Amino acid sequence: MLTRTVLTLLLGHLLTDFVFQTSALVQQKKSGRAIGYVKHGAVYLVCAVVLTGFFVPGVVFSWRFLEVVLGLTAAHLAIDGMKVGLGRRTPVGEGAAAFVVDQGLHFLTIVVAACWITHVEPAGVLLHGLNRLQTPSDRVLLLLVVYVGVIFGGGYLIRFMTRPLLKHLQGGESHAELSNAGMYIGWLERFLVMTALILHSPATAGLILAAKSIARYPEFKREQFAEYFLIGTLLSISAATVGGVMLLKAFYGNSALPQ
Repeated sequence: MLTRTVLTLLLGHLLTDFVFQTSALVQQKKSGRAIGYVKHGAVYLVCAVVLTGFFVPGVVFSWRFLEVVLGLTAAHLAIDGMKVGLGRRTPVGEGAAAFVVDQGLHFLTIVVAACWITHVEPAGVLLHGLNRLQTPSDRVLLLLVVYVGVIFGGGYLIRFMTRPLLKHLQGGESHAELSNAGMYIGWLERFLVMTALILHSPATAGLILAAKSIARYPEFKREQFAEYFLIGTLLSISAATVGGVMLLKAFYGNSALPQ
């Protein structure tokens, strides 16, 4: 039950941070407005309770669960507040490293909360892994976590990593237009690549990359754009490949594709 609880809370976190969090809400948090944190915390709490009630119904009606989830929500908002504060003081707070540390701290609090909910010692987490995903609901949870994490969370990480390149582009599309277009294309690209790997059709990933390159071919004359496009695409394909391999391992027992 520990693995399922971790995955459930992790899915709630990913949905809250990367799917339901709008740009307006982010700006409210950055400007220090309490309403932004209240809205974000409410969404996080609702996602955690609803998803846990669906996937782990045996624990959701206990006082222990409510106390832990309220504490987890408070910890989530505290971590967000620290990241926003760091971003105000230094550009590092808006970079990829800060994003990775932020998400790592969120994941750590989720694991601790799941241990408290299921009465498992934190050291026992090492005994649980993909091999414990024995029921269909566990695999569905992992599928949702990986898809949401790679498609949406991976998109944020890639944007942070390629932002320095975007600043140096001149001419053509505006930075906002180019960034938004790349974000939407990246979502679809990672979805298709992971799905192709799960369906044992790796050649499809090559077709996706070729189609994307053809669509942007006229702009490759700009060296800076070509570098931005290549790095962003390779990061996106790499993230999708990692996600696909994880799902292959969980669903088929190994990460090897058929010959």
